[in-house]
Amino acid sequence: MYRFILPDMSCGHCVATITEALKAADAQARVEIDREARTAEVHSALPREALVAVLTDAGYTPAPVST
Repeated sequence: MYRFILPDMSCGHCVATITEALKAADAQARVEIDREARTAEVHSALPREALVAVLTDAGYTPAPVST
């Protein structure tokens, strides 16, 4: 499971765009989005770097996540 902070996500359209982009890259991915917190949790077989590229290409560059 990967967690992403998406500061540019602000509306339902954003959520739909992000979900569609991730599902296009990995149809088996499970995507859980918290719009208010501007976070996405993605359960996917793809590596984090590939998911970051998908999100960035969709127009939602993830912010660094502190650990």
